[in-house]
Amino acid sequence: MHVIRGGRVVDADGVREADVAVADGEIVAAGPDAVEAIGGEDEVDSETNASGSAVAPGLIDAHVHVMMDGRPDVATAVSDSDYTASYRATGNLRDALEAGVTTVRDLGSRGTLALDAADAVANGDITGPRVLACGRNVIMTGGHGNWFGREADGSSEVRKAAREQLQAGADVLKCMATGGVLTEGAVTGAPELTPEELAAFTDAAAPTDTPTAAHAHGEEGIKNAVEAGITSIEHGTFMDREAAEMMAERGTYWVPTASALRGIVDHGTEAGIPEDAVDKAEDAADRFDDAWDRALDAGVPIAMGTDAGTPFNFFADIPRELEYMVDYGLSPEGALAAATVNAADLLGLDDVGRIEERYRADLVVLDADPTEDVTAWQEPEAVFAAGERVA
Repeated sequence: MHVIRGGRVVDADGVREADVAVADGEIVAAGPDAVEAIGGEDEVDSETNASGSAVAPGLIDAHVHVMMDGRPDVATAVSDSDYTASYRATGNLRDALEAGVTTVRDLGSRGTLALDAADAVANGDITGPRVLACGRNVIMTGGHGNWFGREADGSSEVRKAAREQLQAGADVLKCMATGGVLTEGAVTGAPELTPEELAAFTDAAAPTDTPTAAHAHGEEGIKNAVEAGITSIEHGTFMDREAAEMMAERGTYWVPTASALRGIVDHGTEAGIPEDAVDKAEDAADRFDDAWDRALDAGVPIAMGTDAGTPFNFFADIPRELEYMVDYGLSPEGALAAATVNAADLLGLDDVGRIEERYRADLVVLDADPTEDVTAWQEPEAVFAAGERVA
């Protein structure tokens, strides 16, 4: 039995003084009397001193791409060999875990790369956070992400493409409802999949109750996706008031991925990012503030995601997303919820995101209360994944 002693537990239920006892990868007791609850000091095999520190749930990133490494032109990754892509994914996952990210959702990588990475982590072959993955994005022919997605046109073909991902073992289905920033020639907010195609996409997911995600920047594409029953809107950069209210009414999650825009706008063409992508990102950034105002006013549920792997958006820096969310108006408590309980709910996980009995022992020890200092997430003192100290 391992005990994390003397810390202040900080999760969506608040802040309290508590010890946390861990066994067989799970939290078996959490509270001021945790040691007594497990049978006393004789049951303690090892301990971590967290006096003066905060103990929080491990972070959940609901939007990453393990095939990408933050290079200025991500499209060049497609020319790398499968072996190189595998090494990159392994490094990305290690970096994320050491940063305190204990669960990630991959929303599009080449072939079965992310699905295989999920198995490799689960089997103990590589070190990383738990991985949930969509397989390949479903996109229109020539649409955003065509260099690594599954192109499909028409309702029947979209339905088939979605079913192919389920057959491959996908935990979530992802489609491109609009154009995007990083595909040359794509119009960022323009609708791509039609309402009928989006309906076919969610229809394919329905029998297995598989969550769905839609890349959607523009207002029309967002509304089309919400009408089709998509579970989460990724990016949502040009969200208008009507779209925000639709999402709030239907409980559609928003995964804002502020880190993706910051990585492009803060570095620009001087760093080698294609000019087309920089121009589109700068336009999107100008409108992103309004999307946040509308989402917060309407009460749209928010889950944390970074789009890690896009230009200068590194897996090791995932915790910065919480600071960005606070910059846009979310409270530190709201950011914590977005990166823990909300993201867990979106991913369909009921064993992570809180510090309580029978939850996975995915934990971080921080030098300050992250609800008082949101930057505390960025340098964890210790990271535990399923009870094992990994950093």
